[in-house]
Amino acid sequence: MPELLFTDIDWSSFWDDNKAALEDYVDEPPTDELVRSIQEELGYKLPASYIKMMKIHNGGMPKNNRFPTKQRTSWAKDHIAINGILGIGRNKDYSLCGGLGSQFMIDEWEYPAIGICICDCPSAGHDMIMLDYRECGPEGEPTVVHVDQERDYRMTFLAKDFESFICGLVHEDVYDTSAEDLKRTLVILETGRFSALLQEFIEREDRINFDKILRAILIELTRSKGYFALHDDPSSFLVYDIQFFLFSRYRHLSSKEEYLKEYPKMIALGDGEITTRGYAPGFVDDWYNKRWSEQSIRKRLLGGLEWKSERELLKSIERYTA
Repeated sequence: MPELLFTDIDWSSFWDDNKAALEDYVDEPPTDELVRSIQEELGYKLPASYIKMMKIHNGGMPKNNRFPTKQRTSWAKDHIAINGILGIGRNKDYSLCGGLGSQFMIDEWEYPAIGICICDCPSAGHDMIMLDYRECGPEGEPTVVHVDQERDYRMTFLAKDFESFICGLVHEDVYDTSAEDLKRTLVILETGRFSALLQEFIEREDRINFDKILRAILIELTRSKGYFALHDDPSSFLVYDIQFFLFSRYRHLSSKEEYLKEYPKMIALGDGEITTRGYAPGFVDDWYNKRWSEQSIRKRLLGGLEWKSERELLKSIERYTA
């Protein structure tokens, strides 16, 4: 008699069939012929539990979208998050062989060829959940791992099989520590270290207390948002301004491309305690283009880039100097 699968799962309350889920993930239940075709294309036998699950509801966003871990990941110190579970098919972008499916992530994002990308995460591609066939071979029962692109594709074991992974998912409310996290973040912003590179610039600038100014802006920004992140708001742009001003003052910059390459070494992904632990390059690119069009950033007479007016910058941060 075949083993019963998912005997404790209530599928009627498992899925969040919102508009995005229905458009990008959910497809018609797969036929046996489609399952065989997808397996041949990917080169791996799909877990029986996964096939059963997809025949009930083919892809989608689960209401329980967190999974506990024993070690820190790029997402949190004790868990990971998923956006959705890829369905069996080719029609939806977030299906196994869809436009943003498993092979795309391996080919374009250079995820390790250890098996199948089965769940995407909120980081927009910077971490994934994969079925890992290294030990069992392409016909065996794969384990489930979290692969962290931001940490040189570091792998974190999650579950011994797909069914265990699904049964182990918990609701995000389990990890709702936003008030505690905010308090800890504010303490770090008040007393923590900037990256070595940014600290070097701050210490060399003996006329203006940029240490005090940056901390004041970051604390105000974090209290306003409820978390620490730099986006496309005026306060974030002011932080971008200060970082560029200091960098271009003490390091020769030949081009925009050179600066965008060096930018993460300060607050975004720097080696200090004060770091957002990630950033959206598009926001920084938009800021640079805006400041260039306004001529706040310009070419030096002798070559390179500089901030046009120190007086202009000081005026914009005047209220933080008191």
